[in-house]
Amino acid sequence: MSDTKVLIIGAGGQVGTELTLALRESYGNQNVIATDIKEAEGIFLDGIYHTLNVLDKDAILDLVKKYKITHIYHLAALLSATAEKNPMFGWELNMDGLLHVLNIAKDNGIKRMYWPSSIAAFGPTTPKTNTPQDCVMDPNTVYGISKQAGERWCEYYFAKYGLDVRSIRYPGLISYKSEPGGGTTDYAIHIFYEALKNGTYECFLSEDTGLPMLYMPDAIKATIDIMEAPAEDIKIRSSYNLAGFTFTPKELADEIRKHIPEFTITYKPDFRQGIANSWPASIDDSRARADWGWKNDYGMTEMVDDMLKNIPVMMEGR
Repeated sequence: MSDTKVLIIGAGGQVGTELTLALRESYGNQNVIATDIKEAEGIFLDGIYHTLNVLDKDAILDLVKKYKITHIYHLAALLSATAEKNPMFGWELNMDGLLHVLNIAKDNGIKRMYWPSSIAAFGPTTPKTNTPQDCVMDPNTVYGISKQAGERWCEYYFAKYGLDVRSIRYPGLISYKSEPGGGTTDYAIHIFYEALKNGTYECFLSEDTGLPMLYMPDAIKATIDIMEAPAEDIKIRSSYNLAGFTFTPKELADEIRKHIPEFTITYKPDFRQGIANSWPASIDDSRARADWGWKNDYGMTEMVDDMLKNIPVMMEGR
């Protein structure tokens, strides 16, 4: 697919960093244009990169035209915990940014567009166990509200204009290659660094807070797989449920202790506990498995093994 030209908006985030690497490997450095509001550093020095504010519609359009973009991955967003501290800006960034990209994609012949939703689009009256694809969605955070609204807009642009937009509802994402971005599930990354550095961790969620999670290699695989699937296989144009495994902070700590027996954990729930309480504890992703062949490679045990093997290497390189 040498004629594929990819624009990644929000490439510097937790998903974007690893997605950039994967897409460059598939399409070549010269065909993947990475952008973020931050200046280029690290991996972004090895390919095409532009500093971009997603609220600057003209700047996005200029890049689409300059590089003859065919595929857009729009990842820029203010995440759950961060957006709660500045809800009006969270809404503006998440919604205006999405609408800018949808309209540019619609008007400039973009072949495919990807935009991630989240389990934050669910809410306190959503069924918490094996949350189905279609159910009550009553988000009570600005991040979740923007994701639910975004799902409706994506479906609308597909139905109204034929825009081939695709989406996944990410659960909590765990990675060692990039810093977490201010989400409620970030404890599941911080805990590894603290276990290795200090042997102890104070968790901002209670010990029995079960949340669905996904290891980043699986998240990247799913993102690319849904974008490469034939259009006729994408039956849902709002956003697909996706899941890997569910665990509580206590269960994760117990698994880490199998490798670091002296590790201790304490619990001091903060405002993020209320956010977590409104989210599903487990997800039914059978539609994604049936429609476009989604299958995760990592469970919790494999994820913990891989994190503890790779984080020390990352820490030495910093």
